Amino acid sequence: MEKISPEERASIRAASEEVSQQFRSLIDTADVDTIKHTQHQILGRLQDSNAVLSHFNEYSEQCYAELSGEFARKTRLLKSIKSDLDHIFTKLRSMKTKLKATYPDAFPDSATSEMLDKRPDLDSPLQ
Repeated sequence: MEKISPEERASIRAASEEVSQQFRSLIDTADVDTIKHTQHQILGRLQDSNAVLSHFNEYSEQCYAELSGEFARKTRLLKSIKSDLDHIFTKLRSMKTKLKATYPDAFPDSATSEMLDKRPDLDSPLQ
């Protein structure tokens, strides 16, 4: 690598000062100050939002910790109830099959049962 002479250094310094002066003339100081002020406002708002979200996350975590045990108990209870109901309906179907075999006239056929069944259809939308 070659050494730079003092005259070349001075020339480079003058050229870089000229380039930086040209860049400074392209930028309006008032615009830069406005941009800085706007960025500072945005930063403040983002910090406030971050604080609110952090507080909400802490609150949500606390609520979840309080309720998760209860949700687990209720879920186990519902699964137990479903299992019991499945067992009951299996027994009822079995009993109905035996009764139908023993007393065929005790249960009306499907056309007659639809006429006798006056309960509303809960699967269809209300009109």
